[in-house]
Amino acid sequence: MPQTTPAATGGLFERLFRLREHGTDVRTEIIAGATTFLTMVYIIFVNPQILSAAGMDTQAVFVVTCLIAAIGSIAMGFVANLPIALAPAMGLNAFFAFVVVGGQHLSWQVGMGAIFWGAVGFFLLTILRIRYWLIASIPFALRAGIGAGIGLMIALMGLHNVGIVVASPATMVTVGNLTSLPCVLGTLGFFIIAILAARGIHASVLIAILVTTTLGFLFGDVKFHGVASLPPDISGVFGQLAIKDAFSLGMGAVIFSFMLVSLFDSSGTLIGVAGKAGLADEHGRFPRMKQALLVDSSASVLGAFMGTSAISTYIESSAGVSVGGRTGLTAVVTGLLFVLAIFFSPLAAMVPAYAAAGALIFVGVLMTAELKRINWDDMTESVPAFITAVMMPFCFSITEGIAGGFIAYCVMKAGTGRWREIRLPVLVVAVLFLVKFIMDGGH
Repeated sequence: MPQTTPAATGGLFERLFRLREHGTDVRTEIIAGATTFLTMVYIIFVNPQILSAAGMDTQAVFVVTCLIAAIGSIAMGFVANLPIALAPAMGLNAFFAFVVVGGQHLSWQVGMGAIFWGAVGFFLLTILRIRYWLIASIPFALRAGIGAGIGLMIALMGLHNVGIVVASPATMVTVGNLTSLPCVLGTLGFFIIAILAARGIHASVLIAILVTTTLGFLFGDVKFHGVASLPPDISGVFGQLAIKDAFSLGMGAVIFSFMLVSLFDSSGTLIGVAGKAGLADEHGRFPRMKQALLVDSSASVLGAFMGTSAISTYIESSAGVSVGGRTGLTAVVTGLLFVLAIFFSPLAAMVPAYAAAGALIFVGVLMTAELKRINWDDMTESVPAFITAVMMPFCFSITEGIAGGFIAYCVMKAGTGRWREIRLPVLVVAVLFLVKFIMDGGH
């Protein structure tokens, strides 16, 4: 029997994405791509709000966010043929704006330079093929503590942005005015997200942003700027990073933090989504893994140069996978929709900070979930995880949380006679952080 060629049966899409081999078709992939877009499009509203706190132009960041999400997603589709989309990472954008720029009183250009160098390090770890070796070398307790700590800090910023948590000279922090409009609408937005997510509705964040922004408009707190327009100028942020100034010993811990968090976040998402799509084996390996790792690490470098926080693969890609997306065509469709979104900047300008705050709090909920997998009966695991998680929001520093966790891990293992469990990368990182603390006098 003569065999039918892909060109004859599936045309261009079949040749590019091998749809039949993956048990899918063009219609299914388009629906999956649109589903992924709807679940992660909130980032084009949230990212500009967060980075504006660092002094960056909101409209320019909106365009850059759309562009890098489009470039990264389309590249992932064509190069790796995976149904995984990319965009600026939630968590690292808050770290950049509120901790690196706001907390250390740096210019956003220097902070973006630190993101760039962290992304370069992330890229080098990828091409040198030591990325997964590093991940495997860092204990789960520390990985869980880092994720939870970042989640708690993001949630703290969300609570602050709606006015629930405010500063107090007597008690450090206290409860704000719970009857204010930002507080009421921000809280409403969070519960809309949580309830819809619990009911399995993928676009919960987008729906909450639309509802709270609309209510803000009805109450006269939000101004209508139109629906569509030509893209705003991005020259104010594009290529404006201070690469040379950020490459210094004083910024070393910040650069390391960006690199380490990107390492866990993006790699974990890739494995998780590939597994949900039935593409990964029991060891987390999946077809064209090398190409996928190169795409996400390269996109991080490009994103920093363009003027946005670190890029990551998005767990929301699992929404597209859940409706049948199995190939890179899903990611390409998502990327093309981000291109179209560029022309709707007036809508993004309407979104108030409290409309995005609910998403920040909900991200905190999701990121702290990993704590349940820690062995709390083993103090050599639970103590480092706890220190890592609480140091981040309490000290308002991801770097200090990571440092505290790594040092505590080595101390607990060595102090209980289990020093053989300390792997070399963990020991090296702990020693480097100790040296840093000694050199800067603990500040």
